[in-house]
Amino acid sequence: MDVMDGHNDLPWRLRVRDPDDELDLLGGLDADLAATGLHTDLPRLRRGGVGAQFWSVYVPNDRPEPQAAIQVVEQVELVRRLVARHPGTLALATNAAEVEHARATGRIASLLGAEGGHCLDNSLVVLRSLHKLGIRYLTLTHSRNTDWADSATDTPASGGLSPFGHEVVRELNRLGMLCDISHVADTTMHAALDTSTAPAFFSHSSARALCDHPRNVPDDVLTRVRDTGGVVMLTFVPFFLTNPCREWGDELARVEDAIAAPWDSPDFLRIRQSWIETNPPPRTTARDVADHIDHVREVAGLDAVGLGGDFDGTEVLPADLPDVSAYPALFEELRTRRWSDAELRKLAWDNAMRVLRATCG
Repeated sequence: MDVMDGHNDLPWRLRVRDPDDELDLLGGLDADLAATGLHTDLPRLRRGGVGAQFWSVYVPNDRPEPQAAIQVVEQVELVRRLVARHPGTLALATNAAEVEHARATGRIASLLGAEGGHCLDNSLVVLRSLHKLGIRYLTLTHSRNTDWADSATDTPASGGLSPFGHEVVRELNRLGMLCDISHVADTTMHAALDTSTAPAFFSHSSARALCDHPRNVPDDVLTRVRDTGGVVMLTFVPFFLTNPCREWGDELARVEDAIAAPWDSPDFLRIRQSWIETNPPPRTTARDVADHIDHVREVAGLDAVGLGGDFDGTEVLPADLPDVSAYPALFEELRTRRWSDAELRKLAWDNAMRVLRATCG
């Protein structure tokens, strides 16, 4: 079963490791790197059936916006180096035809998604430049507001989108880029859908009805996803799957706020990991992910479900979905719920490809 996944944070994981071994890791991704703590490498992508991956060219939103604009370009270059080191396994792609060509030649299509509109530095010129670099989705916010869009996890400031925020959405439509409304406030979801002429797109989100996290998609938005012919790429992050894990994640966030070190520094990562080992999260499994998939299917329809695991973007994962090799375990869970192979193909590949083709060509 071929998989198109909407979000993987491996590029940032590689960036924050020792820079001296970054290229060795890029070359070493053809080995099983589970012992390093990474969720992603080429053998496990193959075992998981991943045929197309949106690599997140993420930059933290605590960076000043001019710096974020530079760093997102550096992240694009990192992915390009990754593909260049593994030309027999990976192929850059910017549209549906290029994805299908990669698939036909036995390679994993590598698409680019920018996570957080802070990387635009309030400039449509930067947005156009990112499109020219091959980026094919923009997540309007990350965990904080931009000057023009409200995040799901910040204090509202724009009432959804400012006038410039609506311009950003219109420009995404014109360029043929996916307007990703994961991470944004409900008001921003609705404002973007009011303006956009393209199918709705969530790169890595879950269902609010099952887990009351502001990052998740409420049912009134799911009906609009259905009406636009859009897709929700369901994530595997436990914080967004169950309310006990959401509460555990809130406590982890308080611990993180108290750490007197930059959030991506070795000291910060060590202290956080020590706390997680001492205070393990409530158990989640593929059944919890399947529950969210079933809910989105029930409200928005079979054509609205996709997969956006967020591997290497989270410290914790469901017990039986530990890395990118694990998609078949999710499919087996769905088969026990009488999902047919044709329905699973829609979830895994066809729905996301339809939205990519309709938006990016």
